[in-house]
Amino acid sequence: MNYCELYVPLPIEGAFTYAIPDGLNISAGMRVVVPFGRRTLTGFVTKIFHEKPNLPNTVTIKEVVRSFDKEPLFGEEQVDLARWIAHFYLCSIGEALSAILPTAKRVSSLEVLPDFAGDTIKKDVSLTEAQTEAIDAITGVVGKGGNYFYLSGVTGSGKTEVFLRSAKSFIDNGYGVIYLVPEISLTHQLIREIQQRASGEVAVLHSSLTPSQRLKEWQRIRSGEAKLVVGARSAVFAPVVNLGMIIIDEEHEHTYKSESTPRYNTRQVALYRMRLGTVVMGSATPSLEAWYLMEQKKLQKLSLPERVSGGEMPEIEVVDLQYQPGAISPRLYEQIGDVLRRGRQVILFLNRRGFSYFFFCRSCGFELTCKDCSVPLTYHKGKGKLVCHYCGHSEPPVSICPECGSVDVGFSGFGTEQVEEEIQNLFPGRRIARVDSDTVAKKGALQEILSQFEQGEYDILLGTQMVAKGLNFPKVELVGIILADSSLRLPDFRAAERTFAQIVQVAGRAGRFLQGGKVVVQTYAPDSDAIQKAVSSEYTEFYTQELALRKMLNFPPIRRMARIVFRSVDLAVCKQESQRGVQLLEQLKTPISILGPAEAPIAKVAKNWRFQIIITAEDPKYVRHAAYVVKQGISANKLYVEVDIDPLSMM
Repeated sequence: MNYCELYVPLPIEGAFTYAIPDGLNISAGMRVVVPFGRRTLTGFVTKIFHEKPNLPNTVTIKEVVRSFDKEPLFGEEQVDLARWIAHFYLCSIGEALSAILPTAKRVSSLEVLPDFAGDTIKKDVSLTEAQTEAIDAITGVVGKGGNYFYLSGVTGSGKTEVFLRSAKSFIDNGYGVIYLVPEISLTHQLIREIQQRASGEVAVLHSSLTPSQRLKEWQRIRSGEAKLVVGARSAVFAPVVNLGMIIIDEEHEHTYKSESTPRYNTRQVALYRMRLGTVVMGSATPSLEAWYLMEQKKLQKLSLPERVSGGEMPEIEVVDLQYQPGAISPRLYEQIGDVLRRGRQVILFLNRRGFSYFFFCRSCGFELTCKDCSVPLTYHKGKGKLVCHYCGHSEPPVSICPECGSVDVGFSGFGTEQVEEEIQNLFPGRRIARVDSDTVAKKGALQEILSQFEQGEYDILLGTQMVAKGLNFPKVELVGIILADSSLRLPDFRAAERTFAQIVQVAGRAGRFLQGGKVVVQTYAPDSDAIQKAVSSEYTEFYTQELALRKMLNFPPIRRMARIVFRSVDLAVCKQESQRGVQLLEQLKTPISILGPAEAPIAKVAKNWRFQIIITAEDPKYVRHAAYVVKQGISANKLYVEVDIDPLSMM
C-alpha cells in the first residue's frame, strides 16, 4: 500500500498522512477526497510514499476516499508559491493551495478564445515617442530576471498598446504572459482588441464555465497551449509554462487585494513569482506604495505624458453643492443639455447605489441602522425596501419614527436610483442606462448595456465604480461626478488617495477621442487638497504631500502594517481578547508600534462585534511576527481572529 502527504483547506498548520487504497491511482499534484474528523474534505497531495511512514503506533492512518483528478493539477512551483503565501500572509499552506488551484468555490473559470494568426500589430496604430521608448525598455529585458517597470501616464495615453506589444515580444521569444485587469466584466473592449491582434491561443479568466470546464482549461494552460492568460486577481496564479512577464493594468485598484483568507495582494504575489522575470504595472494614478517604490528606484518609471487618440485632457470644473438643490446642480444640468444637443454622450458617476441612504427623525434625531450591523439602511425605491449593503438584511420602509412615534421623518442623501429619476425628469425622452449591482445582477447585463452605450443606443450612462474603470467611448464629451467627496469622509488613512484616484480616473473617460471634453466635479468639500489637486492635475504635488503626511503618521508606505480584527457575537469576549492581544504584543522585544485595541470603524457586521489592533514597523518581518504571536496566542470560544498583512481597507 502506498501513502501520501497532503494539505487540507483549513487554518491548520502542517501536512497530513493518508493511505492510498490498492487500485486507486494517485500522484503528487492531485486533489483527493479524504475523511477529516466527522466530515470529508478536499486534500492537495504533495508527496507519495511507497513505504509506511514512521509514525507513532497510536496514530491511525485513514484512507483516501477517491481522487478528483486523472492527472496532476499542480507541481512544485505551485507548492512553493503556496508556502510563500502561507508565510507572508499568515495562513495555512492548505488555505493557500485552495486559493491558487481551480477548485469550484475559489477560482474563476477559463474561456478559450480562437487561434488568431498573422501580424499582431495593427498597421494603422502609430506610436508616440514615449510609447516607443517604453516598449524598447520592456522588450530589452526579455529573458533577463528581476525587472520591474511602471507605466505612469495620463488617462488615454496608450498604456494598453505598450502592454500588448510587449506581451507579443515575450511570446515570440518563447515566454508565457499573464495580463491582469481589475475586473474581467469591464474588459470586453480589451478582450476584443486581443481577439483582433493576438497570435496563438489565449485563455481568459471567466466566470461562466462549469467546474469540469475550468479544470480542462487549467490543464490547457499548464500544458503550454495557452501562452497568454488574461484575467482578474486570481489569474496571477495561472500555471503558465515558462512564465516571463506579468502585466498589472490599473495597478491602483483595490480589487487586486483579496478580502478573504489568504488576504494576498496581487502586486506582491506577481513580484514574488517574477523574481527571475519581468513585471510591468501601469496606471494614471499609481498607488502610493508604487509611487514610493518608483522614488526609491525599485520600480523603473516609464512615462506616457500625452493622449494618443486625438483627444485632449478635459476641462474640469468644480461645483460646490453646499447651496445646490437636488443631485444635479444647475451648472451640471446646463452642461448635460449642451452636450446632448450636440449629439454627444454623457457619463455620470456616483459611488452609492439605492435611492436614499439615510433615514432620520427630525423630532428626536433617531437614525435607522441595520439590526445586525452598525451602518444605516439604504432605501431602494424600486424594491420598496430598506437594505443593508453589508449583510443584505432588508425590511419595509417606515413612515413613523420607531423611537418617538413622530411622523416628522425623512430620508437624506441620494443614490444612483434617485439620480436616475431626477435625470429622467430633467431630460424627458433621453435614453438613460443605470449601471450598478442592482441593475446588472443578471448574467451578461453589464456587457450588454456597455455595448449598447458604445453603439449610441443610450445618451447618458449613470453608474457606480463600474463606469469609472478602463472604458473608452468615442462619443463621450462630458463626465459628471455627482458627489466627489463620498469616499473622502471615510475614517481611513487612504481616503484622500482613493478620492484623488477616483476623480482622475472618472474624469479620464471624457474627451478621449475628441477635442473639448468636459468634467463637472460636484462636492461639499471643494477646498479639499485631494479634490483640488485632482482637478488641476497636480499629480506630483499630491503624492509628495501625501507621502509627507504618511511619514509623519508612520503609516504605509513608509512603514509596513498589519491589521488584526477580533470578531465575535459576544461583545465582552471581543473586547477582552483584543486587550489580551495588546498585552501579548507589549511583551515582544521587537521595534513595532501598536495602535488599539479599538472598535473597528464599522463596529458590528452581520451580528458580529469587531475590535481591531494596528501594528506598524519599518521591517515587514517584525509586523508578520507580531501578528503571528497574536494569532497563535489568542484562542477563545465564539471568537475569530482575522490577520490582514498590508491592509488596503481599515473599515
